[in-house]
Amino acid sequence: MSVFDGDPEARVESPCIRHCTLDDDDICLGCFRSIDEICAWAAADNAERRRILVAATARRQRGAAHGG
Repeated sequence: MSVFDGDPEARVESPCIRHCTLDDDDICLGCFRSIDEICAWAAADNAERRRILVAATARRQRGAAHGG
C-alpha cells in the first residue's frame, strides 16, 4: 500500500515503530526520518507528511540496497 492510497483527507499516521536510534547523519534507524522531519511531524499537514514518508522510504531503500 502506498502513502497515496485511500482517502486523501485521512490523517497520515506516523511511521514510528518505537525503535528510535539516530545514526551519524541524524536519521532514525527505525522509521528512516531525519531528526528535523521527526520534529516537524506533529505540525505537518498531510501533504508534508506524505513528502516526509516518501523521503524516508527512499532512505530505507537506499540502506537496503547497500546492505544496511
